[in-house]
Amino acid sequence: LRPAAATNIILLLMDDMGWGDLGAFGEPSKETPNLDQMAAEGMLFLDFYTASPLCSPSRAALLTGRLPVRNGFYTTNGHARNAYTPQDVVGGIPDSELLLPELLKKAGYTNKIIGKWHLGHRAQFHPLKHGFDEWFGSPNCHFGPYDNRERPNIPVYRDWEMVGRYYEDFKIDLKTGEANLTQLYLQEALDFISKQQASQQPFFLYWAIDATHAPVYASKQFLGTSQRGLYGDAVREIDDSVGKILKHLQQLGISENTFVFFTSDNGAALISAPKQGGSNGPFLCGKQTTFEGGMREPAIAWWPGHIPAGGVSHQLGNVMDLFSTSLSLAGLQPPSDRQIDGIDLLPVILQGKLIDRPIFYYRGNELMAVRAGLYKAHYWTWSNSWEEHSKGIDFCPGQSVAGVTTHTQEEHTHLPLLFHLGRDPGEKYPLSFASEEYQQAVERISGLVQQHKDTLVPGQPQLNVCDQAVMNWSPPGCEKLGKCLKAPESDPKKCSWPH
Repeated sequence: LRPAAATNIILLLMDDMGWGDLGAFGEPSKETPNLDQMAAEGMLFLDFYTASPLCSPSRAALLTGRLPVRNGFYTTNGHARNAYTPQDVVGGIPDSELLLPELLKKAGYTNKIIGKWHLGHRAQFHPLKHGFDEWFGSPNCHFGPYDNRERPNIPVYRDWEMVGRYYEDFKIDLKTGEANLTQLYLQEALDFISKQQASQQPFFLYWAIDATHAPVYASKQFLGTSQRGLYGDAVREIDDSVGKILKHLQQLGISENTFVFFTSDNGAALISAPKQGGSNGPFLCGKQTTFEGGMREPAIAWWPGHIPAGGVSHQLGNVMDLFSTSLSLAGLQPPSDRQIDGIDLLPVILQGKLIDRPIFYYRGNELMAVRAGLYKAHYWTWSNSWEEHSKGIDFCPGQSVAGVTTHTQEEHTHLPLLFHLGRDPGEKYPLSFASEEYQQAVERISGLVQQHKDTLVPGQPQLNVCDQAVMNWSPPGCEKLGKCLKAPESDPKKCSWPH
């Protein structure tokens, strides 16, 4: 089945895009013709998850094949706190972790990251120190503009050095939402693919763009073209870009030798909805939460000549599987000296197999819920605190389910809340504790939880300490551009995580 030449790998990772954002997943405006076509030619995964309801930990999980609680992308500050990666966080991806590009190098791959890294912005965490050969993009999200006194603007890198900063050299108009970043990221991808095809080197392209993360942006030709407003404009531009990437592979004659997978880092950010946030379809809540809306993702696999067209899989998948599947495509074994949580999806994709495995829903270092088969048990529920909620921060707008979407951290470890996701994908009707169905399902899931906890060795938490001095004041290359800023005195503190 596998061609003699090493298979190229392209992982298209969206930012805060929801399960309900694509026509192929039922979005009513049907504004994603290229992604819908990709699904028609490939395989749609309806039960595909991320490893965390937040950007940084889920990206760390994808590239290591390991849960964030193992690879260090969590905090122990405050129970079940989600910890993303702000500019002043001190930690990042530990040297002890083996990243997918480092391993692919052993099979002769050239690796490029385009877009958002988000696994630490200090020198030791640079992606080119962790297996990537090329980078065009940024260590953080496109937040800002900052004043360069309290907080520096976020740098954009080409390889080892910054080439400018967001809002200064890379314009994003916060009034109109206009920015040409997606076009820059598209061109980078097309150029890299052409160059690799010409050199006959197998390649790994990690296209981690962020137009659908608030503040949402799109380039001029897409502004005002969607029925869904600015967020829809961004989705339409991404859809157009993915279409161009797939067409480029076909025109170069390498589509049958290139495995492409499209997914998102976490669910749509309903805190930014409706203007700047996407749709999680029928699912409960969104980003930041361990309800389905926070962690179930759109996912499409495409590999012409290998994946039968029009496939739909109910395999329980996870972004960590992209690590194991990519290694398998390269003819490599996963590292045997550490626990790998991802599974190889090739038997699923090529032969239609179903592999029995649980999905673990973590928030910070707390196991919040577990899915096995069609059942999902919640051991803890929490959307966000009353204090935040009263300020208008809402991760479940218009979706309150009594006793489920709680604003205090509620423990259910003795009597988990149980849902049947086939009959009730929106997690609205907990099963009766007294029913036989409840008892059988919980017994099975409890065994999986026990097994998981018995073997769990948490990594060193990377997201506990913040220090203004480590922000992007003077990234490499700033001297040439006259863009170095003076850092304040180092003053490390415990990061405060409101949710």
